[in-house]
Formats: sequence, structure tokens, C-alpha cells
Amino acid sequence: MAQGSLRATWRDMDCHSHAGYLVKLVESTEGAAVKVFVAGATGAIGNRLVPRLVAAGHQVVGMTRTESKQAALCDLGASPVVADALDPDQVADAVGKAQPDVIVHQLTAIAAIDTRHFDRAFALTNRLRTQGTDHLLSAGRAVGVRRFVAQSYTSWPYARTGGLVKSEQDPLDPTPAREMRESLAAIRHLEAAVTGADWTEGIVLRYGALYGPGTSMSAGGEQFEMIRKRKFPLVGNAAGVWSFVHIADAADATVGAVEHGERGIYNVVDDDPAPVADWLPALAKKLGAPKPWRVPRFVGRLFAGEAGAVMMTEVRGASNAKAKRELGWQPEHPSWREGFAA
Repeated sequence: MAQGSLRATWRDMDCHSHAGYLVKLVESTEGAAVKVFVAGATGAIGNRLVPRLVAAGHQVVGMTRTESKQAALCDLGASPVVADALDPDQVADAVGKAQPDVIVHQLTAIAAIDTRHFDRAFALTNRLRTQGTDHLLSAGRAVGVRRFVAQSYTSWPYARTGGLVKSEQDPLDPTPAREMRESLAAIRHLEAAVTGADWTEGIVLRYGALYGPGTSMSAGGEQFEMIRKRKFPLVGNAAGVWSFVHIADAADATVGAVEHGERGIYNVVDDDPAPVADWLPALAKKLGAPKPWRVPRFVGRLFAGEAGAVMMTEVRGASNAKAKRELGWQPEHPSWREGFAA
């Protein structure tokens, strides 16, 4: 998109003049509000985060790459801007015009999950976590943002040795499955770049496995349907420990990070890390599905690749103690056991 069309997008979609709602809300907070630039504002977390930020009194600029989504952002209370996150000039222009106090990086592009070709399925997301992160950091530095909050992930990257539940101090996997190497490298890049930015408060949120409306773990979602159709078996000992988080709780934690997070990494997960052998049969029962098949690890590896086998048998869960302590956050869905039924 040419720079001129970016300027036209800002001018034509003036949500403040359209309703006045956001301006009045910000004025009522008596200085507590900040201006937040949300990249990926129409994604699964973004479209829950934006209204929460607005309700908390913050002024929100939402970036999307799709012009047709501008009206939806206006409806959520944000001022929309269209920009390609992989184009540094467009990102710099969008952030430069917004002049935000805080940038929130929620950029992903995850379609169907193919564990046999894990890195290929995450290729665009990996670019957003590397190039997209660098572009946003560069633009944020140019305008002097005070805080930079970025999405990361915690459901499989931790080292598969030692304790079954990891804290933010524990190392990431030094030897990931071959199909996951590029994806873990992208996560490492994002986390190092954000927390290493000494000119701002760089905060990384490692979300657990997301479930709830708009995710693949929701009614009609890919993973729920696989479980319903008995295509999501227990593999090997099914001892891999998963940490989940409801998408609304992830958005709430992100608001906490925007408002008073400190430089560093936070696991954003529920209180109940659980092995696949526990959560998968329980979820199948809640869905009214047959009990999952159990297959040997080598069979699971044939159908789901080494990445899939690792996720079912070896991954570690995560502790949310730091996020609860420092972000003032308490998940409304403390366990997937109740959350899946919500």
C-alpha cells in the first residue's frame, strides 16, 4: 500500500468524530489513560483486547492489514489503520501518526495446524515474530514508546527435561524436534529483541494453549472437531503436560501488562497444567465424543510427525505465579476443566 493510501485510511475512518465515545471515555480517566497501538487488533486476542483497553479508559489505535475490518475496529472503540506488518515503511508511518505510549504486538497468521510440517504451517507467523517484531520495535523507538508488549507462546517451547511445570526462569528447549526448529528460533528472536530493548519496558507474554471463541479449541474449531471425530488420539504414554488459557483471560492479562507490567517474561496460563492423558479424555467426554484411541508413539509419529509426538508425550507445562503476582491478574477460568464447558 502506498503511503498516500495509508494517510487516506486514517482520514476516512475517523472513529472519534464518528461517535465521540472513545474521546469522552479517555477524558474521564483524569490522566490514567495511555494511547495504545495494537498490531493484530482483529485477531483472536486482539478483538477481545481492544474493548477491554477502551473500557479501562485507554485510547486505542488498531492496526489491521485488511481494509474491510476497519469498521469492526471502530465498533470496538478503536481508531483503525491499515498497514502491512511486514512492510517497515507502512509500519513506521502508522506508528508515527499514532504517536502511542504503548505498542502491543499480537501479530500471528496461524491457519490449519499441521504438526507433520510444523515450521511450514507457522512460516508466516515466524516472519511476523522476527521481521514484524523488528519493524514494530524500530517504529516504537522512533516515537519513544514507554512500553512494548508482545505475544509469545509457552505450550511447547520449554526444555523437555526436569520438572513438569516450568517458570519463566527455566530454559527453552535446546534440541527441539526438527520440524519445530524455525518456529522456536522465531520465538527466541522475539523474546530477546523485546526484553533486550533498553529504551522501553519490553514485556513478553507467553500464552498457553488458547481455547474459547475464535480459537481452534472451541465449538466448530479444528481441534474440537478432531476430538469429536476421534481423530485426536492419545499417543504413547500421553505424558506431555499442557497449560491452557481461555482467550478472555489472555486478553485480561494483556491489559495488566499494558498498565503495569515490568520488563521481562510472563507465563499467561491457567492454574491447572495437565498431562494429555488427563485433559484429552475429559474434553472428549464434555464434547459427548467417544473415548480417544490410544496408539503407540511410533504410530503417532507416522501420522503427526515428531513434533506431534513430542507435544503428546514430552512437553512441559508452565506456572502462572509471576503473572498473578506482578500483573494483578487472576484468570476467570482457573482450570480448563470448567473453562472447556463455559
